[in-house]
Amino acid sequence: MCGIAGFIRSCTSGANVETLKLIGDVIRHRGPDASGEYFDEHVGLAHRRLSILDLSEQGNQPMFSSDGQKVIVFNGEIYNFLDLKKDLQKKGVQFRTRTDTEVILCLYEKYGTDCLSLLNGMFAFALWDLDKRQLFLARDRIGKKPLYYYHDGDDRLAFASEIKCLLKIPGLDFNIEPTAVVDFLKYHYIPSPKTIYQNVYKLSPGHSLTLSIGGSPVINEYWDISFRETITDYQEAQDKLYELLQESTTQRMIADVPLGAFLSGGVDSSAIVALMAQASDKPVKTCTIGFDDKRFDESPFAREVVKLFQTEHQEYRLSTQLEKTVGLLPKFFDEPFADSSAVPTYHVSRLARQGVTVALAGDGGDESFGGYQKYAIEMKEDAVRNGVPRLILKALNGISSGWNHPLPKKLHSLTTSALSDPARAFYITNTYIDDALLDSLLADGIKKKCSNYDPAEHTLRHYQKVVSADHATRMIYTDLKTYLPDDILVKVDRMSMANSLEVRAPFLDYRIIELAASLPSSFKIVGSNKKIILREIFSKLLPETILNRRKQGFSVPLDRWFRHELKEYAQKNLLSYAALGDLLSISSLENIWTEHQSAYKEHGILLWSLLMLSLWHQEYCS
Repeated sequence: MCGIAGFIRSCTSGANVETLKLIGDVIRHRGPDASGEYFDEHVGLAHRRLSILDLSEQGNQPMFSSDGQKVIVFNGEIYNFLDLKKDLQKKGVQFRTRTDTEVILCLYEKYGTDCLSLLNGMFAFALWDLDKRQLFLARDRIGKKPLYYYHDGDDRLAFASEIKCLLKIPGLDFNIEPTAVVDFLKYHYIPSPKTIYQNVYKLSPGHSLTLSIGGSPVINEYWDISFRETITDYQEAQDKLYELLQESTTQRMIADVPLGAFLSGGVDSSAIVALMAQASDKPVKTCTIGFDDKRFDESPFAREVVKLFQTEHQEYRLSTQLEKTVGLLPKFFDEPFADSSAVPTYHVSRLARQGVTVALAGDGGDESFGGYQKYAIEMKEDAVRNGVPRLILKALNGISSGWNHPLPKKLHSLTTSALSDPARAFYITNTYIDDALLDSLLADGIKKKCSNYDPAEHTLRHYQKVVSADHATRMIYTDLKTYLPDDILVKVDRMSMANSLEVRAPFLDYRIIELAASLPSSFKIVGSNKKIILREIFSKLLPETILNRRKQGFSVPLDRWFRHELKEYAQKNLLSYAALGDLLSISSLENIWTEHQSAYKEHGILLWSLLMLSLWHQEYCS
């Protein structure tokens, strides 16, 4: 795994090789093993390498084609590169290294930008074609690897694995995008292609960008998910899925460095460990994070898997150095990001890195196979929407409004969702603050600039794209396009790379995602039963206690933290940071804080997002 950065020289005055070294060193944590720069009259490219395959200097980057007319900086892994290499060798191509980087170069020489359709892996790369005077940027289908770019007109463009690199390039302008503040408070992340800054964008998953000197960027979507059902035989689906999971797991075990796995004790990570144990002649190295609060502690379930497969296991209890970890988060996320499971993800990555350089994880199973509890709840709400007359729903909604008791609150939530159209109801499910509270929280300046802005657009445009599909399928597609790449994968990438650890996810093989998309939703979720086909195919490998337990996720005890462990820290960084008034209403913030401390309302999730916004602002804006 690596870090990449670079620029077209027209976007910056005074930039030179030293600038490249500076922006490369900013992301040295992504690649501490080697460094390199390329600089000519048009472009500059920087690379920082974490050596995984071909540990020799031949694998260093920037890497040149055999004729010296193409140069690439690449972050990621191409899992089918050996098969691609064999095919190219049959066509007479000769190789100088054992790297997947050189395979990409040779594929581009032979097929141009169409080479992307051949790659199976996680990647972000920039390829400079000297003959064409053209820069080619690309990101993998699902968005495992990040790629940001700055553009303020014509060919004035810079790019990087992390935004912090762009901030170091002289002559670029960075102003906060007001609507992104609204997005963040709603979603807890900023959806692609937007970022917190005007003129800075995420290259969306499954997209490429081509820029010729003197021209403007051309963005192309080279892959999308199709949900046209093709497999309706349940046994056939099971057989194909299990075979693909075995293959994708085995492919991701190829490395010239020590390898292990994250193990939460949930179905997905346990399944990956089971497949690794089958494919390995040595004990699998596993690691788990535990909590003192038993409501959030999954380590007992992880120990069941450890015992079953005789793994070489490490466990870390998350009870110390909490403030220190929280303070580190904005340094790695670069823009506001409020998934609190970043805290245990950081520590499980740090723990894993003590023994391995590569770790396999279970990410992606929930999104493709309907594993989240919200899907089951949404399905029930959809049944109510279609089965209960609207007059009755409106009456129940009015009666239950304004209560603080759990039962009427649940009834109000249910009826509010059932009265909404399915797309907007799923938007409400996927967001964390209602419009009234958001309106009271925003500073007047931000509120005025966002008066006509609707953050639901990020959800609606994806949900509505999957025409003639059922509600379950449209929710799954929306999460695959939003929550997975912009939250889950950002969290795992930043926290693992903060510890110079590469994480690979077999469930995110695009062939598995396409196979899942070809199945009827009834193979995935029916009523309260979720991930049906996955649980079925692993029923012979995993115990009932793992297969059928309620999903916890990487949750943390936020409500308690803000009354105890993080109380003084949060009070200092929220209520005593005056510059936060540029974004938020301090009086509204104080009221939320008081309500939480008095236990009148539980605001832990909201306070976490506000704390992350404040810490980001202090890190990058003060």
